[in-house]
Amino acid sequence: MVEVGNPAAEQAPSWVRCERCVTLIYGKRFSRALRVCPDCGSHARLTARERLDQLLDPDSAQPLDHVECVSDPLGFADTRPYPERLLDAQTTTGLREAVLCVRGTVEGRPVVVAAMDFRFLGGSLGCGVGALITEAARTSLRLRIPLLLVTASGGARMQEGVLSLMQMAKTSQALAELDEAGVLVVSLVTDPTYGGVAASFATLADVIIAEPGARLGFAGPRVIEQTIGESLPAGFQTAEFLLRNGLVDGVVPRAALRATLAQLLSLQPAPDGSAAHAAPAQTAEPAGPGGGILRSVEELPTGDAWSAVRLARHPERPTTLDYAAHLLDGFRELHGDRISEDCSAVVGGPGRLNGRPVMLIGHQKGGNDLVERQRRKFGMPSPGGYRKAARLMRMAAKLGLPVVTLIDTPGANPGPDAERGGQAVAIAENLRLMARLPVPIVAVVTGEGGSGGALALAVADRVLICANGIYSVISPEGCAAILWKDAQAAPTAAAALRVDAGELLRLGIVDGVVPEPPGGAHTDHLQAAALLGNAVTTALDELEPWEPQRLLSERRDRFHRFGLDSGLSAEGGAR
Repeated sequence: MVEVGNPAAEQAPSWVRCERCVTLIYGKRFSRALRVCPDCGSHARLTARERLDQLLDPDSAQPLDHVECVSDPLGFADTRPYPERLLDAQTTTGLREAVLCVRGTVEGRPVVVAAMDFRFLGGSLGCGVGALITEAARTSLRLRIPLLLVTASGGARMQEGVLSLMQMAKTSQALAELDEAGVLVVSLVTDPTYGGVAASFATLADVIIAEPGARLGFAGPRVIEQTIGESLPAGFQTAEFLLRNGLVDGVVPRAALRATLAQLLSLQPAPDGSAAHAAPAQTAEPAGPGGGILRSVEELPTGDAWSAVRLARHPERPTTLDYAAHLLDGFRELHGDRISEDCSAVVGGPGRLNGRPVMLIGHQKGGNDLVERQRRKFGMPSPGGYRKAARLMRMAAKLGLPVVTLIDTPGANPGPDAERGGQAVAIAENLRLMARLPVPIVAVVTGEGGSGGALALAVADRVLICANGIYSVISPEGCAAILWKDAQAAPTAAAALRVDAGELLRLGIVDGVVPEPPGGAHTDHLQAAALLGNAVTTALDELEPWEPQRLLSERRDRFHRFGLDSGLSAEGGAR
């Protein structure tokens, strides 16, 4: 933004010109808009102090102790001695280094914040910045409160040579300690964030959000263009580009940052380990004697397998996002596998189910809209979808959140791109991860449970299925074509495969059945969600007292018994 008028004569310039759309904006209006252009939405850069003033509750900021470091380790001079450049930066910004670290609160929730200031030598990462970021992380560790990193940097500080490079390892090590201790780390990427900062603490957070238009990358665009001899596409390395490619969890406008951060900070368990989860509220409606779960075949309505197949595939059945909207308070969808993609066939994020924080992960078919279903690949995940799910599960394990998975997929994406991306490996990795995840896991087959694509979200302590759901090693049509040599034999194959809820309960594959509204879940989304919420809450109530070792042992035994003669009772159900 370009200031017009006499900035020295008043607190804010009379007029400001937007550098993107060149609109003239009245200075006070610009300040009220948090330095965001009201015409084009361009987010102007903020100083570290401005950033803290916008994000933290008034008068809550308490500066952390400054860490003294060697100021000129190389005796460096280019056209000017390095100490002179440092002094100029300190005089101009009023800061001692390119990062300002404080303790404070966001909507009453405690947090340690390290906010970088690009005005200070381009926000470069040197020994001083590395020491301050590490001290902020250690403060978070000591107090067991979340760490918020606000990044703005051109990269490592060249004047400090290889010592600046070592700060990447130093800060990454500090964040690893927070991972081991279960302390939440959130990164807010602002424009620009490049080089050593981007390749260390900025991208190691549990949740990464970015302001609109913020750029992040290891190499800057000019370096890339000079290296490859080509021009880069418009929007390359912007927040929106990063979101599409699975590298950030969300793009959040400045006006929504405080509310978003408060929501995320609420996930952190209490410092003493108690009250990590708020006491569950009463369920929306009475759950019945089984806690909303039908646990015996006799309780189920009669029906044939092919009817269940048709109802499980009904395009108007509630999706994972439908259930999230009806059941979870403060649900925040998180995006991306942090490698290369954000598969839209898998969605997930934290929220509160009847007061209890959970991590919800599920397939997303797209509902009744054909275009949306095509965009979601009809709920058939790519490897990136399973990697996204795995990332969210690891985050849940770190923070002690129960995992709830909702399964509704014809199967994993069978395309050539999925195979090139390692589909089999991604599924296998999820099976192993879920087997040893030290938090309660409740999986519910809400529609189709298609083969390994479904199982990759279903290695759980409690596996439930909606009354009209199905679960199978192969689709009835596929089985009929291979074994009967006739796709028209699909109803016969469905019965032979025992894909319906009653048979799955009899076999012990599922632990219980979630009732549906009369006619099926598609007839009444609100009631279907209430029934599902009751069942999941009951299952979590049963599992919550279990210590991690019991969870792992019982989960192992649950899956170990499948296929053993001793695994079924005389009535056909699991012992």
